[in-house]
Amino acid sequence: MFARLGTGDAAIMLSDELGFLKILVVSAAFVICMYYFDLYDSSILANRREVVTRLFQVVGTACIVLALLYYVFPPLELGRGIFLIGALSVATLLFLWRKLFTLINNVPLLAARVLIFGEGPLVALLSREIGSRPELGMRIVGHVSQRSGNEPSTLDGSGESECLTHYAESLRLSQVIVAAGDRRGTLPVRQLLWMKSRGVLIQDAIEVYEAITGKVPLESLRLSWLLFSPTERHSRLILIYERAAALFASILGLLLSLPLIPFIALAIKASSPGSILYRQKRVGRGGVIFDCYKFRTMRADAEADTGPTWAADDDPRIRGVGRFLRTARLDEIPQLWNVLRGDMNLVGPRPERPEFVDSLNREIPNYEFRHVIRPGITGWAQIRYKYGNSIADAKEKLQYDLFYIKNMSLGLDCLILFETIKTVLLGRGSK
Repeated sequence: MFARLGTGDAAIMLSDELGFLKILVVSAAFVICMYYFDLYDSSILANRREVVTRLFQVVGTACIVLALLYYVFPPLELGRGIFLIGALSVATLLFLWRKLFTLINNVPLLAARVLIFGEGPLVALLSREIGSRPELGMRIVGHVSQRSGNEPSTLDGSGESECLTHYAESLRLSQVIVAAGDRRGTLPVRQLLWMKSRGVLIQDAIEVYEAITGKVPLESLRLSWLLFSPTERHSRLILIYERAAALFASILGLLLSLPLIPFIALAIKASSPGSILYRQKRVGRGGVIFDCYKFRTMRADAEADTGPTWAADDDPRIRGVGRFLRTARLDEIPQLWNVLRGDMNLVGPRPERPEFVDSLNREIPNYEFRHVIRPGITGWAQIRYKYGNSIADAKEKLQYDLFYIKNMSLGLDCLILFETIKTVLLGRGSK
């Protein structure tokens, strides 16, 4: 079988190495564009109009990227006919495949039948998350409350006192989520083991909630989870490697940004009087205060009347140039110097000002535990949640920060850095 993979009269077999390379380049371009337009986000698939819009964006962006690539490397160019057929086929197949996924995922008979055992705030949180996200393929069919004895209480709404083994058979359970708070003497271990031996999946509610949301629930936080978390950073070799990578990345970033710095400085000076760099006290690892450097994006007397305040939506203190610098994250280039000095890391919780930390420590339990590691230029909370400017936002971001501290690893760091590039390119989460 032959496919036209060149220009003019050139035609090569699909088994040819160059032909596979061309196909690989096109496939990579579409996959990357789909990722950056969130077409791998299952929550997007429920909105058909949004899927169609983003598919057009993917095809258009991929065509532009490939056109630029073909201009630089002409040997990789596909023939116009095969490229057009391929682009149309990819767009059609992507739409049909995602439509098929949504249809199959919404069939109740194919969803995992879940029973929640336990009580407390985590039960309500978990029930709401599972109920609002059909793409998870989970369906809650019952809830057994926890009592002081070994026997569970009634299934909500049934009014019958039954054992868990009966529920496993009558409800045809495929999964039990254990959300019991105090498990000493109240957890029906024998019944759960019997169910597990019959193929029922037994999971801890905290682990399920973390896997679904990517954050730790403060309502059920136990510090022992952080202590015994499966992190890779207990290894001294990992710590050395991490610090060496941060040093290399900060030096490389500073060198690459040198050509931009004069233009940024001129733009800041032209927009408003004052210094180019802005130095601000921030709280680092162990509660140590350090000077965090950024390019100035507000007027010089921004807090003369109000004192320390969070940036708000459409903040009048931010100048036009400053808004662009914040959106493009160019104002954070000087923080690479903080990474070089050891005040910060590339990845970690966002460093807060001492004035805010004092009030947040009083308002939010366990807030101080986000300072057990170095703060970062980017982090899990920064890519998963919007810019925070209130105590409620700080509490929400703390749940993401604790998730990162519990699960931090080199792989998670790489994922965060990759997502940060996506966030910067799309201008998300800035203020």
